[in-house]
Amino acid sequence: MKEIVPAPPAIVRNDIAAIKGLFDKNVIPSYGRFEITLSHGAGSYVWDVTNKRYLDFGGGIAVSALGHAHPEMTEALVEQSRKLIHTSNLYFHEPQGRLAESIVNHMGCGKVFFCNSGGEANEGLFKLARKFGHDEGRFEILTAFNSFHGRTLAGISATGQDKVKKGFEPLVPGFRHVPYNDLDAVRNAISPATVAVLIEGVQGEGGITAATPEYLLGLRKLCDEKKMLLLMDSVQDGHFRTGRFQAFQRIFENVPGGEKFMPDGVSMAKALGAGFPIGAFWAREPYCNLLTAGSHGSTYGGNPLGCAVGNKIFQVIQRDKLADNVRELGDFLKNEMLRLATKYPTVIKTARGLGFLIGLELVDKIPAFAQSDKTHAVQFVNRLHDAGMLAVPSGTHVIRILPPFNLRKGEAEEGLRIIESIAAQIA
Repeated sequence: MKEIVPAPPAIVRNDIAAIKGLFDKNVIPSYGRFEITLSHGAGSYVWDVTNKRYLDFGGGIAVSALGHAHPEMTEALVEQSRKLIHTSNLYFHEPQGRLAESIVNHMGCGKVFFCNSGGEANEGLFKLARKFGHDEGRFEILTAFNSFHGRTLAGISATGQDKVKKGFEPLVPGFRHVPYNDLDAVRNAISPATVAVLIEGVQGEGGITAATPEYLLGLRKLCDEKKMLLLMDSVQDGHFRTGRFQAFQRIFENVPGGEKFMPDGVSMAKALGAGFPIGAFWAREPYCNLLTAGSHGSTYGGNPLGCAVGNKIFQVIQRDKLADNVRELGDFLKNEMLRLATKYPTVIKTARGLGFLIGLELVDKIPAFAQSDKTHAVQFVNRLHDAGMLAVPSGTHVIRILPPFNLRKGEAEEGLRIIESIAAQIA
């Protein structure tokens, strides 16, 4: 029988040039990639094709909650794949129901919709808000400057950063931006068309800035008064990344009245699947019944394979008390980075964040970086790479520290030694 499509040639030499050649020829160049070609990982480490080891404090941009090649994730994938991989949402299956139950138990009375990514989860919140305000002609959503809400057309329209919008005009109407942590700005921006406010508990792409308890409580009261929805994008800061299930729960610890705070809808992804692509949004009662049959959907969303992995991640995090580990080691890392800021004040300005969502902020002008057109954050991260550590820039002067939840104390100390070595070189 004649072969219509020939088999692809084998990669005989698994080297950097061969792999990069495949990308240059076949992959749309929509990413600014670092000069690292990865091969495999285990726990908190990854290796490139030259067998150089890196301590992974980038975590796939806050995704790899259990590190790399976690055996129980592998077992969950294999076991479920032997039973049922995909059915569509025309039928019921237990893994989706169990995962939804876990999310509801950690959030409160409401229901969950499953999709494949954070961008899709936010799209679901946009549709929920429009459905809520449709009969009154309300559709406008207020978001914050420096926010990030995904790469779809609606997502970039919602995002409060001009750089993601360029070249994609006209934008989706119905989004306006106001300063973050500024309740008066929200109040003054409300128009007859405003139906919702969407914010992040901790702005991830915007420099690791957390909402204040007063801001969140004020937004809740304002939305109740104006009959608007309060929505939270927890794609990056959610699913135990801060040491609690959601960032707002960590923000409100020991805050009088905080235990009563509840948003109307929350988007999630990233750590929810710890590397397996799955997203979701939760909506509280009574808004969880706004999207009825035929009004929203996803072919792959909530399939048995993804939900089996999600259930296993919940199980491991709870059994191994990883939320406590995130809190304890997160505080340790941040405090040690603040110590480095006092030791190297010409390099490090400060450190901030919650749990394993930490931002290391550099000073405005570092002479050693003056000759390059790359941002301070990118140049610092490149030096971390050379020293054997992965991290992720956030804006021009902040480095995101996003370790796996099962990070060990010795690995945290190793990361600090690497950061200090770079700060010492620059200073």
